[in-house]
Amino acid sequence: MDNHVKNDEIAIEKIKNMNLRDRAFRWLDSNKRVSSTEESLPISQYFGRNVFNKEKQEAYLSSQTFGDLQQAIEEGRKIKMELADQVASGIKRWAIDQGVTHYTHWFQPLSGTTAEKHESFFRFKDGKGLELFEGTALVQQEPNASWFPTGGLRSTFEARGFTAWDPSSPAFIMAIGNGKTLCIPTIFVSYTGEALDYKAPLLKSIHFLEENAVPVCNYFDRFVEKTIPMLGCEQEFYIIDEAFYETRPDLKYTNRTLVGNPHPKGQEISDHYFGAIPERIYAFLLELEKEAHQLGIPLRTRHNEVGPGQFELAPEFEEVNIAIDHNLLLMDLMQRIAKRHHLVVLLHEKPFKGFNGSAKHNNWSIQTNTGKNLFAPADTPRKNLMFLTFLLNALKAIKDNAEILRACIASSGNECRLGKDGAPPDVITVFIGDRLTEVIKALESKSDDFVLNEELKLELKLDIHNKIPDLLLDNTDKNRTSPIAFTGEKFEIRQVGSSHNPSSPVIVMNTILGAQLKQFRKEVEAIIKKEKVKKDTAILRILRKMIPDCKSILFSGDHYGEAWEKEIKKRGFVSVPNCPLALKAYNTEAAFQLFGNANILTANELSARHTNLLDRYQNEIITEVNVFEEICNRHILPVAYEAQSELALSIQHLRAVDIKGSNIKRPKQLLENLCETSQQLYENLTTLQSLLPQIEKYQSKYEKALFAAEEIRPFLEQSRVYADQLEHLIADAKWPIPKYLDMLKH
Repeated sequence: MDNHVKNDEIAIEKIKNMNLRDRAFRWLDSNKRVSSTEESLPISQYFGRNVFNKEKQEAYLSSQTFGDLQQAIEEGRKIKMELADQVASGIKRWAIDQGVTHYTHWFQPLSGTTAEKHESFFRFKDGKGLELFEGTALVQQEPNASWFPTGGLRSTFEARGFTAWDPSSPAFIMAIGNGKTLCIPTIFVSYTGEALDYKAPLLKSIHFLEENAVPVCNYFDRFVEKTIPMLGCEQEFYIIDEAFYETRPDLKYTNRTLVGNPHPKGQEISDHYFGAIPERIYAFLLELEKEAHQLGIPLRTRHNEVGPGQFELAPEFEEVNIAIDHNLLLMDLMQRIAKRHHLVVLLHEKPFKGFNGSAKHNNWSIQTNTGKNLFAPADTPRKNLMFLTFLLNALKAIKDNAEILRACIASSGNECRLGKDGAPPDVITVFIGDRLTEVIKALESKSDDFVLNEELKLELKLDIHNKIPDLLLDNTDKNRTSPIAFTGEKFEIRQVGSSHNPSSPVIVMNTILGAQLKQFRKEVEAIIKKEKVKKDTAILRILRKMIPDCKSILFSGDHYGEAWEKEIKKRGFVSVPNCPLALKAYNTEAAFQLFGNANILTANELSARHTNLLDRYQNEIITEVNVFEEICNRHILPVAYEAQSELALSIQHLRAVDIKGSNIKRPKQLLENLCETSQQLYENLTTLQSLLPQIEKYQSKYEKALFAAEEIRPFLEQSRVYADQLEHLIADAKWPIPKYLDMLKH
């Protein structure tokens, strides 16, 4: 046998015999990639290079086609097939000029990720090969819908589903390796028309909000004709080396660690927060940002977060529909580009016990076509009345729909994060800062006579104006423990999990504010008609009436202190500790009425989403149990038994030379702890295995998911304690899987 072949076989056999932790370190040495040699150009020179934006549209479409397309987008009109054919011709020419060979309808199914089915431009027609792309291909595609989650709306044998072009989000080119694909953002619906995605209800919610916000804006500014929800998503994530990821079954299959202890240093010193970005991570972020900018994603900020190995990226604000598309595209880019650097991005909300979880803070605001931010204090009394109107209506909407807001951010991963290590609690409250709280109290304290007195009305306006200085946004602090914070010009929804599609909370915020503004306008008009007062007086009357409700959800203190515990009892807040309990809010008559009356989701569509989320939750818990058992049975317990055997033999040797036995006291205690902890872990594994079949005794999806939440997951976490204790008891050199201390450094 050739010596080289023999040596290779010996090396392979040696690797096979290594435990997972040793194997990870071996791979780590050969996987590191640090620097990139790409030239550095100003971002403005390549930003949007791979996007069919207005600049490309003007270049590749006729002036008539370009104008008609922009008008249709602006007015939200359906695009006729003749126009679609002309747009498709222009997109095809641009794409082929860039070396594109295929196209896909890029959509957002209820699986929580994005999806695509690639089609070639190439067609064989009349004996010739042609590149074809017509309006019908742009407007509609038919992917197989049978295996996408539907929540019971359709059977798996009913395969037909349709994607339909969303012209308000521009097409883009995704380059992977040597291939380039034209991606067309679309909605995804069933054969019978039900929404099977996140984008369709999002677009409806944007229209519903505009429909009800514009008439209220017109009380103050008759030139407002359109409102545009805006969004900025702060994306948090962890990064670890690919070698560690590949040798941690829990990370590979559940995206979080099911065993492991925080390393001794922890995160308490906060030396990672805003620290210097490690060179290897920096190289990855540079490549990520360049590709993101070419795709029109306006990334602006990068920094180290609190947890070791945790980072954050944040973009400029964009129209909400485009911002969400960009966030989902960014998550895909992050994970693919990380692999080029032999790194893995972890988007789970709580991948590491004892360290900060990862969020996707949704910064949500509303702009008008006149350039006004409806949540921005202004420089005149009248405009500040407009600001207060939208602020108080938003607070009232949040208060009245707190259960739906809690439901829209519920997931298995977020359940692990909320209320732990700096994350906001599972109860919905809002922080607005001391200055705005004073303004609201002052407005409330004015008597009806004062409000109705025409001679004093100007004083009231000036009083409000003087309490809202131009620099209010700079005087408004942040509260990182608050679920929702008004931080000057925007609401920051801090409960959203890092892996979530941001559409869910945005759909809810658009819908509940739209419904509240509709009710507000109805009440204002009723007062004007009944009491014959001017509209400013009627508006103030309704705002004052709303304030007690709004104040009931305001809390500026620490959500982890004793004051918070007292407030929960005092205000009658109900903690919703797990996902199934939170999701109940989707399956109520109030939810059906809210989304149904707004024409955003039917009762069937809402129930389907509820069912889908329960299914997903239950399956994720079952997967966690199975993976935990595999890690314990195949890796941890064998090492624990081996350590017990070696320690017992060592004690025998010590006894032979130590007549008094003074030197065996500590080893004996260690052996007892090892035996007891191993036995307890083994017994818990047996119990865990017996718990899984018990799910099937329940009939409804809700009962099954609730059993997983209240019985299985708590027992899984209890069992983890014994596995983590064994990590402390077994020698570091023998521990079989990578530790936190190994993974969370770069």
